[in-house]
Amino acid sequence: MIRPSGFCTAAAALLLLLACHAPQKAQTPPGFVSWDKKKIELGPVKRGEKRAMTYEFTNTSGENVQIDIVDACACTKVEFPRGVLEPGQKGRLEVTFDSSEKTAAETITINVIFKNTHANGVPRIEMLEYSFDLVQ
Repeated sequence: MIRPSGFCTAAAALLLLLACHAPQKAQTPPGFVSWDKKKIELGPVKRGEKRAMTYEFTNTSGENVQIDIVDACACTKVEFPRGVLEPGQKGRLEVTFDSSEKTAAETITINVIFKNTHANGVPRIEMLEYSFDLVQ
């Protein structure tokens, strides 16, 4: 009679355990809003040149959302929807970058602050970015 070693028995038990417990995919809650993009690469920009870009988003929260404030560098002008967006509704930020005062390549952050808050009362904030390489 052949008796399995302790190692073989432990290995067989481990394989049986793994076979019975297939990995579960983590469930992640849907996002507050979903963006078509959160970063734009402008590439080479001449000093004094203005560039326009658009960030589009969809309200995926299941509740009405509204942007309160958009904060960015003085070189960045942002037009955004002022009203309430219902679940599933789309909005867009129209952004104009003016490179007149820039002296080097940079990444600019745009903070989108919503009137909606997290459960603890802290405002929901989404951060967008764009970058450029300054050329003379």
